[in-house]
Amino acid sequence: MSKQIRFEITPSGEIRAKTIGMKGEECLNYVDVIEKLVDAQAVDSEFTEEYFETSITEEQKIQKRTHLKRE
Repeated sequence: MSKQIRFEITPSGEIRAKTIGMKGEECLNYVDVIEKLVDAQAVDSEFTEEYFETSITEEQKIQKRTHLKRE
């Protein structure tokens, strides 16, 4: 799945943003980007289900390969 930021503007003018396709803490890297895009400051946030999922990084892949070679 590609990484996306979905914006919603409510009738009252509130701007909501949701990250999609980002696992773990990766979404936190986009808070500043979102604030700059909408020229506003976040006042509330919630973690999505994806936040609690893990993402296998290159470092983890290398550690697994190294561990398997030792055995």
